[in-house]
Amino acid sequence: MLMITSLTNPRVAQAFVDYMATQGVILTLQHHTQTDVWLADESRAGFVQNELARFLENPADPRYLAASWQSGQTGSGLHYHRFPFIATIRERAGAVTLLLMAACIIVFILMSVVGDQPVMTALAWPYDASVQFELWRYFTHALMHFSVLHILFNLLWWWYLGGLVEKRLGSGKLIVITVISALLSGYVQHMFSGPWFGGLSGVVYALMGYVWLRGERDPQSGIYLQRGLITFAVIWLIAGWFDLFGMAIANGAHVTGLIVGLAMALVDTLNARKRT
Repeated sequence: MLMITSLTNPRVAQAFVDYMATQGVILTLQHHTQTDVWLADESRAGFVQNELARFLENPADPRYLAASWQSGQTGSGLHYHRFPFIATIRERAGAVTLLLMAACIIVFILMSVVGDQPVMTALAWPYDASVQFELWRYFTHALMHFSVLHILFNLLWWWYLGGLVEKRLGSGKLIVITVISALLSGYVQHMFSGPWFGGLSGVVYALMGYVWLRGERDPQSGIYLQRGLITFAVIWLIAGWFDLFGMAIANGAHVTGLIVGLAMALVDTLNARKRT
């Protein structure tokens, strides 16, 4: 047995082994800190070394990429780990982030099963004087979503921004932002369109405004939002305001949420500077 080479990338090594198999030469791999390529028939060493030199000049050449298909080998010993989706979700999100995501998903499933009307009757902003003291209604409108795209868009941003705030600043800060923005954005949206609305977007816009301005004014807080993303959010808000997409968008909630988030970030950064 003769060791031909040792490569750091096991997939590159496997590609070379597969190519040489199409040339009638059998190589084997041994995986350690690097991947060693071994040749049993030492009489073919010169040929293999010449092919290796050509291979290393351009491992991405189509003839090498095609070789793995032609060789038909599946027992390479390489192991490709599945993307740890659940672990990634949990790593970036705290308890409050996850609980609110779960609540939104449960409410969405319930709306899909029993219909929108019964759920909205129970959770919507107070629609007349008889339910004005049912205090949960001033917040639970944020849990209702009316399409898969609607809930996916909001939960993605909620997880990305809410998880960041909770991990860096604590669950208490995320709860405060959520409660205040849900209340105020809901109130303004109610004034614009009446009580029949829903969605987490008012809270999401508050988090966008908060994370962006807090990051700009207080980098040591450890939270930030790229300027390109906040620009996208504002463009989306303006487009929704002028009904460029032909969709029912809670513009009042969006604008209010953004203002609330910016105001809270301004207050927090001013207080942080006073403490220092």
